[in-house]
Amino acid sequence: MSLFKVYPLNPIAITKAAGSRVWDDKGQEYLDMYGGHAVISIGHTQPHWVKRIEDQLHAIAFYSNSVIMPIQEQLATALNEISGKDDFQLFLCNSGAEANENAMKLASFHTGRKKIIAFKKAFHGRTSLAVAATDNPSIIAPINETDNILFLPLNDITALETCFADNGNEIAGVIIEGIQGVGGIHEASTRFLQAIRKFCNNYGAVYIADSVQCGYGRTGQFFAHDIAGVDADIYSMAKGMGNGFPVGGILIAPSIQAKFGMLGTTFGGNPLACAAALAVIEVMQKDNLIAAASEKGAYLIEALKKTPGVKTVRGRGLMIGFEMEEHLKDTKQVLLNDFKIFTGEAKPNVIRLLPSLAVSMAEIDLFLVGLNKAVQQLSKTA
Repeated sequence: MSLFKVYPLNPIAITKAAGSRVWDDKGQEYLDMYGGHAVISIGHTQPHWVKRIEDQLHAIAFYSNSVIMPIQEQLATALNEISGKDDFQLFLCNSGAEANENAMKLASFHTGRKKIIAFKKAFHGRTSLAVAATDNPSIIAPINETDNILFLPLNDITALETCFADNGNEIAGVIIEGIQGVGGIHEASTRFLQAIRKFCNNYGAVYIADSVQCGYGRTGQFFAHDIAGVDADIYSMAKGMGNGFPVGGILIAPSIQAKFGMLGTTFGGNPLACAAALAVIEVMQKDNLIAAASEKGAYLIEALKKTPGVKTVRGRGLMIGFEMEEHLKDTKQVLLNDFKIFTGEAKPNVIRLLPSLAVSMAEIDLFLVGLNKAVQQLSKTA
């Protein structure tokens, strides 16, 4: 049996990881500045995280959500403390796509409406409604096509106001990434997020903050959207939430009432997932990783702005995208092949950095040295 082809694969088999380093099956070490799509939030195989999961595995790994699970309540309490979202409710699932799917479904239940506003270059996942709200026709199957998603330009307040004026009584909610990840590290402005809050209030719609990639402390705040000083009605989470263990969730404002059967999940909130998520929060608090993300990110961004060949730098904290000059378009591959550094990308020519929040300053400097050497190498052959 062969594997279904999902992504173009680098010919590298990673078999071991620790902190911000990974090793292949030949023993070659790599610096990980991508964290597996922003998943590794506290470092690969972080010891407290490993022990938390091991201890839970010896107690109970799974039972259905038809019984009380104290560890779910512990996670809800910890999330309330670290996020500051007092009185919000927690629904647990398994992934970011599921989180966004349930967030939009809940907005529709709450309002009795069908339409969702999303934005150009958005990525919200690959499940049915999440992919429909993703601005990439190539991954939307015919069965997922719907006229219930209204795509608008990011940061265009006039377009947003007009859309609400024309469709206000049909709009269930607005879904927006605080910083677009797959779209190329484009940030929603403070004014735009505040406008979303205002129009949602005025028209009775639900503001959904997609924090799957830009949340969990990555930007120097627990949710990237918090920079605007207003609360969303629903926050979606995943990726860094479990540091590699599959877990996702949504935080739901108290104004949205739960009804039995409205949402459901088999594996969501299982004890192992909750143990992993609790370990992440505990390490983030103990090691002050949210503040560290802000400080390290500011240092990295300033250094990138001074790097030859870098055209533009975008992002906040440890969610960074930088565009290379055209003759340096192969920088990402050279970093991997010649300098053993993993980074991400966004088309057409943006390199994405999403390292662990625990990445060290020495490792950031090692990346910067590698980047400068890659630029020098490519400039000689241009």
